[in-house]
Amino acid sequence: MALKKIRFMDTSFRDGFQSVYGARVLTKDFLPAFEASLEAGIKHFEFGGGARFQSLYFYCQEDAFDMMDTLARIAGPGIDLQTLSRGISVVALKQQPRDIIDLHAKMFKKHGTTIIRNFDALNDMRNLDYSGHCITNHGVHHQIAVALMGLPPGIKDNTVHTADFYADKVEDILKREIPFNSLVFKDASGTTPPQIVKDSIKKAREILGKDATIWFHTHDTAGIGISQIMAAVEAGADGIDLAKSPTSGGTCQPDILSVWQAFRNTEYTLDIDYQKILKASRVFEDAMSHYLLPPEAKEVSPYVVLSPMPGGALTANTMMMRDTGTLDKYPKVIEEMAEVVALGGFGSSVTPVSQFYFQQAYMNVVFGKWNKIVDGYGQMVLGYFGETPRPADPEVVAIAAKQLGKEPFTGDPLDVIAPGIPAATKILQDNNLPVTEENIFIIASCEGKGLDFLQGKAPLAVYYKDDEKKEEAKPAGKAAATTTAPALGGQQNLIINVNGKDYNVSVRPDGTILSTAPAVTTPAAAPAAAAIPVDATVIKAPMPGTMFKVLVKAGDTVEKDQAVVILEAMKMENEIQTPKAGKVLQVLVNEGDPIEEGKVLVVVE
Repeated sequence: MALKKIRFMDTSFRDGFQSVYGARVLTKDFLPAFEASLEAGIKHFEFGGGARFQSLYFYCQEDAFDMMDTLARIAGPGIDLQTLSRGISVVALKQQPRDIIDLHAKMFKKHGTTIIRNFDALNDMRNLDYSGHCITNHGVHHQIAVALMGLPPGIKDNTVHTADFYADKVEDILKREIPFNSLVFKDASGTTPPQIVKDSIKKAREILGKDATIWFHTHDTAGIGISQIMAAVEAGADGIDLAKSPTSGGTCQPDILSVWQAFRNTEYTLDIDYQKILKASRVFEDAMSHYLLPPEAKEVSPYVVLSPMPGGALTANTMMMRDTGTLDKYPKVIEEMAEVVALGGFGSSVTPVSQFYFQQAYMNVVFGKWNKIVDGYGQMVLGYFGETPRPADPEVVAIAAKQLGKEPFTGDPLDVIAPGIPAATKILQDNNLPVTEENIFIIASCEGKGLDFLQGKAPLAVYYKDDEKKEEAKPAGKAAATTTAPALGGQQNLIINVNGKDYNVSVRPDGTILSTAPAVTTPAAAPAAAAIPVDATVIKAPMPGTMFKVLVKAGDTVEKDQAVVILEAMKMENEIQTPKAGKVLQVLVNEGDPIEEGKVLVVVE
């Protein structure tokens, strides 16, 4: 009997980077591995979207569109290049307006994408309707998603995140007549019990018919990834997501070779040459050998079922906690997440909702339970991201409404978001930057950090192994300075001035230019503190982070509760307010400064 060949997508160069390296990987470093993967016969790759869009501007001094163009050129025709989109958030963490959602599909098609996987963390299929039409209208294969999650132990609600719940979502897709070419069940945290996976796919097959293409995606964080894949395939899944070493396993997808082995002596197989895949994996391991591999990225953690913490967000969060010197708080934050998930309405723990969960849990640990509502979490429970699977806790909703100054909302989120193209165009014009569709999308999806990149001010924050010693030597509780990539293979890192602008240029001994990027000016030292009057109000940093914006200067008059600085921590921009009205005596920080918890920021008299 002929074996059934299960299709697979190699996620190594998108979800792999996001799940294992916090998405902080430079293009030039992994190109040999991508080429080796093509030589091994792999024909379907995930190559962009998700956190790998913002991360290139935030941390890598690279343009995501340039990266996509490079991979598409190397891949050539006949290779499927897939990206990940978050419904109405597309590749941002905030809701995007209709014009930007449409621009996303247009730009990703232009830069090589053949398939866009489109999901909504709340499983509110309204959020996939308009975006799905945009993807289809621009001639891209639309893979619509149902987001899975295993409920934390102790949750007694048996009406949500069950096979029947997911089958209802498939029915809703059909009822709304959302155009799609394939459907994927996406478990970002790898926590769905295998039996629910099997039952969900069986029900979907009954609803969609035998000719529909059904895919399955999971992570191995909880150690049940291969069990879930076997359940999915036995239930009739046509395709699965897999990765190669060193990104496979742990927080990422199970390994191609591991699943090939698991299929032996069954009626299923992968259409691969084992030796060629093994060779490609070794090239990949060599290409990534100088990157810091966080130990938590390769661990199987049974504790993740308590959170549940998605593999694609776990290392991004722990990398940020390394940046801010708060990694010691990670276990308590994970423990706090279960309550945040339950009281928040049981949205699937996948970006951006997983970030809302983690950020809110972080705030609950730092400030005390519900004393500080994160903007994203607050907007979610208030309904501005769509309808949560179950109503959020009324008390949490009331606290969010008060802190955010917003009323609960039950309408379509897209109806209350102003167009984005005019606003982004004005920002580009005001800063004398080229008004291109790519730049408009960068500003809309990356906001201030996108502008920093276009102005050549973006920091380089990539973790190489040489930085491990720096991390170990860093005093406890200190905020990490920006980490820059060390010279490799005898290359020289030079600063060259062109037309009055400085560029970092990496050059091999033979003169080959490896990379260029705008040079980042080191922030000036913060002003020294003068004597502080006894009756003055000292405003301190409530947490470690990076100073994003200084909103006042010495001599300014401020009102009570007025924001004086914006401190960035854990991908959040936190307004720090003055507790009283008065005159600003001193501002003791500059934008870009690493900030320790308890540092004096502003003095008001």
